[in-house]
Amino acid sequence: MFYDIITFGSATLDIFLKSKDFKIVETKKFITQKGLAVSLGSKIPIDEIDFATGGGGTNSAATFALQNFKVAYCGMLGDDFIGRIIKDELRDFKISNKFLMFSPKYHTNLSVILSIPRKERTILVYRDASERLNKNDIPWTKLKSKWFYLAPLSGNLVKVFEPIVNFAQKNNIKVFLNPGSTQLSLPREKIKKLFSKVDILILNQEEAAKVTGVHMTKEKEIFSILDEWVEGIAIMTKGPFGVVVSDGKYLYSSGVLKEKKLIDRTGAGDAFGSGFLTGFIQWSKKIKQKTGLDRIEYAIQYGSANATSCIEKFGAKNGLLESGDSIFKWGRLKIKKNKIKKLENKK
Repeated sequence: MFYDIITFGSATLDIFLKSKDFKIVETKKFITQKGLAVSLGSKIPIDEIDFATGGGGTNSAATFALQNFKVAYCGMLGDDFIGRIIKDELRDFKISNKFLMFSPKYHTNLSVILSIPRKERTILVYRDASERLNKNDIPWTKLKSKWFYLAPLSGNLVKVFEPIVNFAQKNNIKVFLNPGSTQLSLPREKIKKLFSKVDILILNQEEAAKVTGVHMTKEKEIFSILDEWVEGIAIMTKGPFGVVVSDGKYLYSSGVLKEKKLIDRTGAGDAFGSGFLTGFIQWSKKIKQKTGLDRIEYAIQYGSANATSCIEKFGAKNGLLESGDSIFKWGRLKIKKNKIKKLENKK
């Protein structure tokens, strides 16, 4: 079968625990200078508990499936009850499980989110089966698609990063890359080589600063470097301060749409990235005439709307836009478009 998009990345079950008895303590022992504390040896009452599936690979696949793309997820789950829950959910979303693998040796990934109502949260992450996927597990000859969407490939999963990108280039498959910290820790020359084979790259502000070696406030300098490395489109997200996008010719910048009610930020980044690609693929001259937006402007609006919709519902998949939903429900972004003036850099 030929797919519109095949996604790669993690698949997890997320358990959300909220308690007003979790305490925030000030301490220099932690990077953030704060810790989440409970009374040792005590039973701590939980005020709210929720369950949802997550993981960049399946979150992004859900966005595409809800927009009626032919989509498959390629990844590994544990042969356990959590793995079966995720498999059933993928089926319900009409996401192909043709490239879904089950391991009898490893457990499906799990996250436990500890939070104080209306305050901060700490995430306990258990990574196992998703990271056990290796290049010999992937059915390369069956991967027929227009696009590969690469969510963060953390830990040992980074070993399939280069093979996937190289396979895509050899088979004329476009690549959308949302790299994780492990991928960005690869040698600089390898990162540049792999980025050159990517069609759309998305990084957050801190990641963009780290990989280019430029302070995150110096946006023009950051994109001067990224535009040399990426022949296609480079995206830098700035959390509540919006996003900046470059196609090598123009620099687009916008703020964010305002949600009606914030429920849960889990999956917002995945929702923006997959929403951006959805808008980028769906854009047409007819949409241009109707909305007045060019392809990248439309993709930014789409990604922002998908992320805003996501955070208004609990879980990373429950609030995602469905086919036919308006991307202007939360208003229209003010997107600035400026022609890029080339800067000299020696990076």
